[in-house]
Amino acid sequence: MFTRQPLDVVVVGAGVVGAACAYHATRSGLSVAVVDGGPVAGGTTGAGEGNLLVSDKPPGPELSLALLSSSLWREWSEELPGSVEFEQKGGLVVAADEVSLATLTATAAGQSRAGVRVTAVAPHELPEVEPHLASGPAGGVLYPQDAQVQPALAAAHLIRAARDAGAVVRLGTPVTAVLTGPAGAVRGVRTGAGDLLAPAVVNATGVRGGEFAALAGVELPVLPRRGFVLVTEPLPPLIRHKVYAAEYVADVSSASAALQTSPVVEGTPSGPVLIGASRERVGFDRTLSVPVISRLAAAAAALFPVLGDTRVLRAYHGFRPYLPDHLPAIGPDHRVPGLFHACGHEGAGIGLAPATAVLVTAAIRGEEPPLDPTPFNPGRFGEAGPGGARPLGGAPPGSGAGSPGGVGSPVGPDPAEPHPG
Repeated sequence: MFTRQPLDVVVVGAGVVGAACAYHATRSGLSVAVVDGGPVAGGTTGAGEGNLLVSDKPPGPELSLALLSSSLWREWSEELPGSVEFEQKGGLVVAADEVSLATLTATAAGQSRAGVRVTAVAPHELPEVEPHLASGPAGGVLYPQDAQVQPALAAAHLIRAARDAGAVVRLGTPVTAVLTGPAGAVRGVRTGAGDLLAPAVVNATGVRGGEFAALAGVELPVLPRRGFVLVTEPLPPLIRHKVYAAEYVADVSSASAALQTSPVVEGTPSGPVLIGASRERVGFDRTLSVPVISRLAAAAAALFPVLGDTRVLRAYHGFRPYLPDHLPAIGPDHRVPGLFHACGHEGAGIGLAPATAVLVTAAIRGEEPPLDPTPFNPGRFGEAGPGGARPLGGAPPGSGAGSPGGVGSPVGPDPAEPHPG
């Protein structure tokens, strides 16, 4: 059983976002506990590719967040107690025709003004950048700041560093309730192993972020967005960068629930090539879709003909935590004092984890954040209906009653999500 010694913060979720929040909050001097119903990186993070991208974000608040995270990942990769396989590989976005190129060029110009390093690549220069790329694209843009980490290693080393600095880590321990006091403020969480008491609770539960918010009596419209990734047999080094078609950026920002696919291809240090990307909102349907896999394979072979005869060893799929405006929910939820959110990053959670941790920690400590957190305000989706939202399972906030089952089951590990960008 847990001791009832109060902490400063309880972080719920041991994926990379929760791990980053625990790491940064602990380093800032706060006493922290991390609790998760599964292992470290047992869900979304463990199924991710680990992309740290600025290239797929148009000018705006998410790009600012990505640029801050980019610099932090470089620092953290040197500070953590083990390798996270940080690789500054860069990204190449290619345009199939002049119309697509014009859109890509305009986006890159805006990104450049926001601080992104971009280099235009003419059609005749593409073979120098990617020798095995198919002929025919109208041009492209190179993004040298795009990078990569191994996401499960990153989460594990962040948790390890937080623990070594004094954080309490409780895995395999689902949260069954958010505890509140008489005035409605958070006072901790309840688990089957006992209560963890703290005046601040961070919701870092990924695609289960909406369900956890409901435990606290508020609404947060996080939805799952399914995607597939293909993994080829090990190959000699063929692909130098993360390479994707320009339409991928539009797919990322689309609100459509229908299936969307665009080729995303990258090599790995161990040899296999990773192929994405698909997006569709089908709930938590885990059915393997052969048509989607076929579309991804065909698109990758069209982009890199050398892959045409390559064997695909496996395919995996899972769910990105989607919010309707494509921005994560980061910071305090003023509907429940002491509740903080760090979720809804869709396919960018690994890349945005450090900056998310900085914003959350600044909010908990009452300090000035390094960038404007207003666009990520969790309350932007509106207040709950008359009487407020009720925790899953019908128990009133602060009653200590857990949810009985179904969609209100204790919050545990997130379903896995491929992370093609």
